Amino acid sequence: MELAVTEEQAELRAALRRFFTDKAPSATVRKLMETEAGYDTAVWAQMGEQLGLQGLAIPEEHGGAGFGFAELAVVFEEMGRTLFPSPFLASAVLAPQALLASTDASACADLLPGIADGSTVATVAFCERDGRWDGSDIQAAARPSGEDWILDGVKHYVLDGHVADLVLVFARTELGLSLFAVDGTAPGVARTPLPTLDQTRRLARVTLEGAPGRLVGSEGTGLAVLRRVVDLASVVLAAEALGGAQRCLDLSVEYAKVRRQFGRPIGSFQAIKHKCADLLTLVESSRSAAMYAARVADQEPEALASAASLAKSYCADAFFTAAGEAIQIHGGIGFTWEHDAHLFFKRAKSSQLLFGTPALHRDRLAASLGI
Repeated sequence: MELAVTEEQAELRAALRRFFTDKAPSATVRKLMETEAGYDTAVWAQMGEQLGLQGLAIPEEHGGAGFGFAELAVVFEEMGRTLFPSPFLASAVLAPQALLASTDASACADLLPGIADGSTVATVAFCERDGRWDGSDIQAAARPSGEDWILDGVKHYVLDGHVADLVLVFARTELGLSLFAVDGTAPGVARTPLPTLDQTRRLARVTLEGAPGRLVGSEGTGLAVLRRVVDLASVVLAAEALGGAQRCLDLSVEYAKVRRQFGRPIGSFQAIKHKCADLLTLVESSRSAAMYAARVADQEPEALASAASLAKSYCADAFFTAAGEAIQIHGGIGFTWEHDAHLFFKRAKSSQLLFGTPALHRDRLAASLGI
């Protein structure tokens, strides 16, 4: 399997770095953290209309560009460098991949074009009160009502659920776990923003009380869809963690060159050299894991579960370590609200928990290997 970056991917990276650096400097990210939506709707529209990012991995017949996860990984790595606040993970990955995994041609034709051009913000509602991402705690229920379905239940930790136009809900029927499309503004749907450790990534609680829904795919096939979506989400989250870890390393090295103690830069001290060298090893190892998982997602679907768990567990832990070491290298200023180190630390911790902890993914990996 070839892990080298192609010329087209390098050009994509360069364009995205310019875009995200321009649109999401630290001051802008901090300002958006305080808004109700949590992101800039004008920039979101620009991403869809000018860059086509929301439809990057959506098939061309549904209005997308038809690229794969190798390209999505580049996008997420660059987003991770700036902590870019947007519903991109929910709307450009979770929702379209759930629709595609359902193999429901009619639902894909109806719903994917709006997601691809950015006019529809979509998300997927997995978890309930226990916060499990494997579907084992799902109690939300759906019952038929004529040609439609009626849903009842409460979904927790829904990514960008407070702004989503479309919510894809996993709920139980008589035949088992199934997927339903629910209008986020429909009667019977209540959305409540939740307080989060990472203020650059929004979560919501979605309450369904007699909410109308549309069955997506076949009844009782939801578990396979859920597992695939969580695996693919873990792949792009690993790439995002790589970008965050790289940024933590860059900030640390830059600071070590200019901060002086005892008449010389702190980067000349052996302890700081060792920290930076260890971080470089972590970052480059994360790069290999993230790139491998993205290629597997595109080329070897049978190996996706193990590759996704490998990348998610390693990259999430590497990011958390890098963020913690960045605070240590920056010293007193690194602990303050004014410095960005705490923003990366919070994102790193939330990334560890999202879609399953590293320990959970290591257990999955061990099980898949028969250990």
